[in-house]
Amino acid sequence: MAKTDKIALVDDQLRELIERCRKSEARYAAELLAVHPEYRDGARNLVHYLALRESDIQELQENLAILGLSSLDRAERDVMASVHVVQTALQMMTGETAEADDIEPGALGLSTPAADTHKKAILGDAPDGRDVSIMVTLPREAGTSHSFVAELLAAGMSVARINCAHDDKDVWADMIRNVRAASDDTHRNCRIVMDLAGPKVRTGDLKPGPKIFRIRPRRDPMGRTIAPRRVRFIPDDTVWRGTKTAVVPVPRDCIKYAHEGDEIRFKDTRGKKRKFTVVAKDKKGLVLEIYKGAYLATGTKLRLIRKDEGEELTYRVGDLPTVEQPILLRPGDTMFLDRDPIPGEPAVEDSDGTVIEPAHISCRQPEVFDFVSAGDRVLLNDGKIAGDVKSIEHARLEMTVTKAKPTGSRLRGDRGINFPDSDIRLPGLTAPDKENIQFVISHADAINQSFVKRPADIISLQDELLANGENDLGLIIKIETKKGFKNLPGLLLTAMRSYPIAIMIARGDLAVEAGWERLAELQEQILWLCEAAQVPVIWATQVLERTAKKGQPSRAEISDAALSQRADCVMLNKGPHIVAAIKMLDNILRRMQGHQYKKTPRMRKLKFSAE
Repeated sequence: MAKTDKIALVDDQLRELIERCRKSEARYAAELLAVHPEYRDGARNLVHYLALRESDIQELQENLAILGLSSLDRAERDVMASVHVVQTALQMMTGETAEADDIEPGALGLSTPAADTHKKAILGDAPDGRDVSIMVTLPREAGTSHSFVAELLAAGMSVARINCAHDDKDVWADMIRNVRAASDDTHRNCRIVMDLAGPKVRTGDLKPGPKIFRIRPRRDPMGRTIAPRRVRFIPDDTVWRGTKTAVVPVPRDCIKYAHEGDEIRFKDTRGKKRKFTVVAKDKKGLVLEIYKGAYLATGTKLRLIRKDEGEELTYRVGDLPTVEQPILLRPGDTMFLDRDPIPGEPAVEDSDGTVIEPAHISCRQPEVFDFVSAGDRVLLNDGKIAGDVKSIEHARLEMTVTKAKPTGSRLRGDRGINFPDSDIRLPGLTAPDKENIQFVISHADAINQSFVKRPADIISLQDELLANGENDLGLIIKIETKKGFKNLPGLLLTAMRSYPIAIMIARGDLAVEAGWERLAELQEQILWLCEAAQVPVIWATQVLERTAKKGQPSRAEISDAALSQRADCVMLNKGPHIVAAIKMLDNILRRMQGHQYKKTPRMRKLKFSAE
């Protein structure tokens, strides 16, 4: 094909594209009129981008590349401006007089002033030298330690997230008080966002197990004891808030009369004779050591041998917490989901191992049964267990397990349930969500809406906020279901009735529902649409997860953290090593912003070793 013919073909393709954009704008006319004035340009560009991507333009891109022109691969920021620039170049190639283009300065730059303004409106200022904000899910410790919150800020946190699915209003208030105070003290800006729990479908409670405490000394690979197990005795009328120490409640007199070097002897639940040695005594209680494994139960008899006094005193172990007995599921097993809140139980087997009664557990949102059909998939515990619906009755749903570890996967209470094949229609706001909204309005800078599937879900929140006299609270829409992803254009245009807004890619549930192999593709498309709409994106779930929990990153999560530079904000979940995780992410983002801005590479000078 001659060059002039190629130019003519490309010109026709571009004109057809412009016509599609005009029709798309007319199709969405009502939605465009309803958006907030600050989002008019972004919403208009979004519908143009939808028109651009509604058909395959690879042939057009190939023809543009052959002619040495922009292939529209970075047209998200301004579709019409990008097309007009290419048209002008085509006219110049044919010797025609190019018409003046009405293109705003900077419209085709790496960033647009409007997008930067929208980002700052909801996420605040990022720290100097870093374009991307860091959001951190606050642990309970943030409510009790001002210095801990100051550490988070110093490490690089610029947005604090409080999950309303955990703790209560008193704890949230303490967290917020510490964030505001630490922000003032350190002169570091920090926004606060609060997460509504939303209609998350979860398993119900399990039947309480025995009140048993198992003690296991440290052993080598040969099974030999190489170190004793340390246990702390505390008064049974106090509450222990630590997490790392094995704790046993005993009568206060047991602690009062015990001294370093004394022994506490007992028979465990198996009838085996065991003894503790008191190695320390402090304000909290006793510290003891034991060299053999043992099982303590509520009411176990303890004999305190006071060596200096030559006497023996008797006490009983106080009330121990119940030991949860998880349900063990293997491929091929049958399990029931109960409509009523019946405590879940493992399968009952006879002496030959034959199942007499399958395992069962309740569903906290039994109304989902009305939207599920036989043959639909059921995913449990973040997809670690999967099954197919065999039948549905009024009282229960029967499923056959299709995915689990060969040795069995454990299912506990309050674990997520997903129905990726079912059109679950639950209200966008739950009763607890509505109860918490007034607190969020009074204390937070933005509100996160979870499990959004339809524009009606967003409208219900917008209406609830207006009913409470609030119209300026930041709104963050979490995309974590297949339905939410499919409806993203409508969700964006509906959310854009409010100002400011952001989109969170909640990759955990999204991957479970859509399939892990599709996650990379889905998050790319979400990034594209949000950039077209000039709406900031939050990259969330399992970023540097191993670093935050264990203090040591994996190679894969470092690469993932580097890719997160393409978003406007990155969220870290809580963990014992969260400060180290923030510092690592801050370092990665500062390095990567010299190489990448969203989907566009930055051509900075490469540095190689001279060797």
